[in-house]
Amino acid sequence: MDKKKEVHIDIKIDENDYQNDIKTIVDILRPEWPKYQLQFKIFTNGITNKLIGVYYLDHYSEMLLIRIYGNKTDLLIDRKDEVRNIRVLNKAEYTHSLYATFNNGLVYEFINGEVLTPETVINPDIYWLVAKRLAQMHLLDPREYCQGTNWGDDADREPIIWNKTEKFLGLMPKSFDDPIKQARFEELIKPHSVLQQEYKLLKSSLIKLDSPIVYSHNDLLLTNILYDKTINSVTFIDFEYTGFNYQAFDIANHFAEFVGVENVNYDRYPDEPFQRSWLRIYLQAFNKSSSVSEEQVTKLYKQIKNFNLLSHFFWGCWALIQSQHSTIDFDF
Repeated sequence: MDKKKEVHIDIKIDENDYQNDIKTIVDILRPEWPKYQLQFKIFTNGITNKLIGVYYLDHYSEMLLIRIYGNKTDLLIDRKDEVRNIRVLNKAEYTHSLYATFNNGLVYEFINGEVLTPETVINPDIYWLVAKRLAQMHLLDPREYCQGTNWGDDADREPIIWNKTEKFLGLMPKSFDDPIKQARFEELIKPHSVLQQEYKLLKSSLIKLDSPIVYSHNDLLLTNILYDKTINSVTFIDFEYTGFNYQAFDIANHFAEFVGVENVNYDRYPDEPFQRSWLRIYLQAFNKSSSVSEEQVTKLYKQIKNFNLLSHFFWGCWALIQSQHSTIDFDF
C-alpha cells in the first residue's frame, strides 16, 4: 500500500461541477502531473457518495480517487470514525492509503481489481478469500494500529448496531412531501410505532444469542470488495460503518448483499450448503485452526439466520432517510 503523507485540503467540491476543484487537489498532491493530460473517470457503483477518479494519460494505475460525500450523509455517518478506520486498516495492510481529506470528502489510493458480482461472489476460488479476509479483520485489535485514540477497554466494546439503528429510527421521515413517495411510503412501510416495537423485539432476541463482538466492516456489499486476479487477493473498501459489532451481523449482512442492489434477485441468497462451506473457511481462519466442528458451523449458521433480520431492518431505516435527502438518482 502507498504510504504518502496524509493532508487536509480546505476545499468543498461541488459534485456537479468538480473538475477545477479536483485540479486544485492534484496541484497539491501530485504537482508533477501534466495538467493538460488529466483524465477523469466517474465510477457509478455508489449510492451514498460520488466517486471520481483522476489520472493522467497512460498512468491509469496511479489514479487518485476522489470521494465526494452524498447530501446529508453526515446524519448517517461519523466521518472521523471512517477516517480512523481507514488508517487502522491501511496500517494493517488490508486496504488503500488515505492521501487527503477535504471539507466534504476524501482522496485515496486506487487499488487494482474488479468489484465482485453476483457470479464472482459465489466462485469457490474467490469466496474463500473473502471468508478468510473477513475473519482476519474480525481478529484485529485497532488499538494496535491507531495508538493514542479513544477506543476504550475490552469491556467497553459495545456493538455499534444498536446506537446506529436507534439513531436511524429517530431520523426516519414520518411522511414525504412528494405525493408519489408518500403513497409508496403508506403502501410499503409499517407505522413508526410498529417499527419501534419490532426493533425492541429484535434487540431483546438477538442479544441473547451471545455472538462475539469483533472489529466489523458492517457494509460488505459486493462493490466494497475488490478482487485482483493477478495476485489472487481481495481488498475491502469503504469503511463508513466499520466498528465493533456482532460477528454474526457482519456475515449475515454480507450474505444479504448477494441478492444485489439495483437488480435485486432473492434467488441469489446463499443456500445452507454454500453458507456452511463459507463458514467453515471463516471459522478455520478465525479460530486459527484447521479443525472446525460441524457444531461450531451450525451454531454460527443459526446466529446468522437471526441477524439477517436486523440487517434488513437497519438498511431499511437507512433507505428511508436516503430517500428523503439523497440527490443520487436511485430508487431507495
